[in-house]
Amino acid sequence: MHRRGFLGGSLGGGIFSGQAFATQLGTVSANQEVILERSQPGKPHAGKVLAVIQPHSDDIPIFAGGTVAKLIDEGYTGHLIRVTNDDMAGPGTIGDTVLANEKDNAAVARALGLRKVFDLNYSNHQMDNESRLEMRARFIFLFRLLQVDTIVCYDPWGHYEENPDHYVTASTVEAACWMAAGSKDYPEHFEAGLRPKAVREKYYFARGPQLVNRVVDISAYMDQKVESNRVNVAQGPAGENGARFRRSLAERGLRLPILGDDDETANRNYIKHIVLERDRRLGQQWGVEYAEAFHYIGPPPNAAEEYARRHAVPL
Repeated sequence: MHRRGFLGGSLGGGIFSGQAFATQLGTVSANQEVILERSQPGKPHAGKVLAVIQPHSDDIPIFAGGTVAKLIDEGYTGHLIRVTNDDMAGPGTIGDTVLANEKDNAAVARALGLRKVFDLNYSNHQMDNESRLEMRARFIFLFRLLQVDTIVCYDPWGHYEENPDHYVTASTVEAACWMAAGSKDYPEHFEAGLRPKAVREKYYFARGPQLVNRVVDISAYMDQKVESNRVNVAQGPAGENGARFRRSLAERGLRLPILGDDDETANRNYIKHIVLERDRRLGQQWGVEYAEAFHYIGPPPNAAEEYARRHAVPL
């Protein structure tokens, strides 16, 4: 599946206030600070649960694989939710395509260290005709079942997104994150032993312009991200693309040194240096080797505690 690339920009590292930030398709964030999130030592997220949500098997590997690997390494228990069966993107018959993508999706989960895989099995490219109420209810159930603290998903407010699977998934996930905390929505869940659960943190990515306020340094996890793309054979950038490109260059009397002299090296480096080259360019803007961009939403501030911190006096 074709993915849009990043446009370049010119920024340094750290935190920026009141400056525009350039990512996939142009200037997308203005008049707010953009934070560079670096790797944290130890397991600061131990005990927390991450839901990684993608409409198709190649979405997370391309746009957020490094961040997912980073969060898992920092202690999260992660689960992968794939919303469609990918029946319109892959080799052979529709049946062949569904099976190939199912296997690839499971391999992506293993590559990123995700524990369980949930396939919701909606038809590819048809999600704008499905019941959003049903999808939202299924996400609410999973968020309560898994007791999800944080999600990674498409941005429900990303601009110029033409794929209905992307924007329908994003909008139903956003609503479910909020409603899963309620005590009156779907009370039968509680009779089954589930508990309300608010999803407090969200990492939203987009193919087009979005309000970016967080850039994640994925330098230490880039090889793991490459692997998550390499195993995504049916519709991702894997397979023999690198080897074919190396042979094509050779037929024209050319050689690209990064592709090496064997097919395995060519295939891996094709993904790392060509397919995911935008991660390097984004990282370069921030003074790191590789990076991914998100609109991050964190836990809301406690207004009472903040007021007390500023104004309370000793008894």
